[in-house]
Amino acid sequence: MRSQTKPVASLSLDLDDKWTYMKTHGDARWSSYPSYLATVVPRVLTFLDERALKITFFIVGQDAALPGNQGILRSLSAAGHEIGNHSFRHEPWLHLYSESELQAEFEAAERAIEHATGVRPTGFRGPGFSVSETVIDVLISRGYRYDASTLPTFLGPLARAYYFFNTKLNHEEKKKRAKLYGTLRDGLRPLEPHEWQTAAGSITEVPVTTIPGLRIPFHLSYLVYLSSFSRLLAESYLRTALLACRLRGVAPSFLLHPLDFVGPGEAPEVSFFPGMGLSLERKLSVAAHALAEISKYFHLVPLHLHVAASSAEADKLSSTPASASS
Repeated sequence: MRSQTKPVASLSLDLDDKWTYMKTHGDARWSSYPSYLATVVPRVLTFLDERALKITFFIVGQDAALPGNQGILRSLSAAGHEIGNHSFRHEPWLHLYSESELQAEFEAAERAIEHATGVRPTGFRGPGFSVSETVIDVLISRGYRYDASTLPTFLGPLARAYYFFNTKLNHEEKKKRAKLYGTLRDGLRPLEPHEWQTAAGSITEVPVTTIPGLRIPFHLSYLVYLSSFSRLLAESYLRTALLACRLRGVAPSFLLHPLDFVGPGEAPEVSFFPGMGLSLERKLSVAAHALAEISKYFHLVPLHLHVAASSAEADKLSSTPASASS
């Protein structure tokens, strides 16, 4: 039985298929929608089931719209995992979309995801952490409960420069991606779940957690990459991140990606991605250690339960009477 004193933290996976990485990289072969879902999804479900974990899967609508994927995606909801929306076309420049374009994008994704999984999503994460006030307005208008598209880090411009260096994009394609991974100002965003207020109303924002103070990421792909140099380095990095979270009272929202569960020979088209030289066995070991470490201090749940827990805590604080003056 878990300790009732453990704070709630969340676990999610952005189910980016092989073609999405190829598209972002500028590989024209993406348009045939090459997929590894039939391999990755059962592997991740087994991994989670062995640890009795339920998480949030953010699904790309285009994948859900392809008949060959619908059975494998249905297995996620059938296993009791939360289903979220990760856009329809997986384009990390949603901040450039008009309101009408966003409405069409979300409607197409919702329809395809609900048809494939039987669930209409109420949580959203933008590809490449792409978000804007217009995105938030549209989410509110469509009845979403939360957004999870922010990554509070100062490293966005550096990540973008590395990305451009390793892609085959032309000048126009790079212009579209000019704000990919955010700006320096994103490092000032809150780390904790909070209400995002716009003229349309409010919605809960659950950031992907970065290390408090340092504001550098520690999601699983970072740990896998560090492990390709030193397993000890990766483990020390995670311990530092979790200690900082505990000292600052931040309950992590921890992020996974499919490539964290793909071996180097299984998807050669995405060998450019950091950490893809690490064996599948090593990746699974890194993932197992990371979740075991986080579970020592936090109770891991899907994002909608993280939102509920943060709302309950806010209600509790707001209803606590002020101390009487002496």
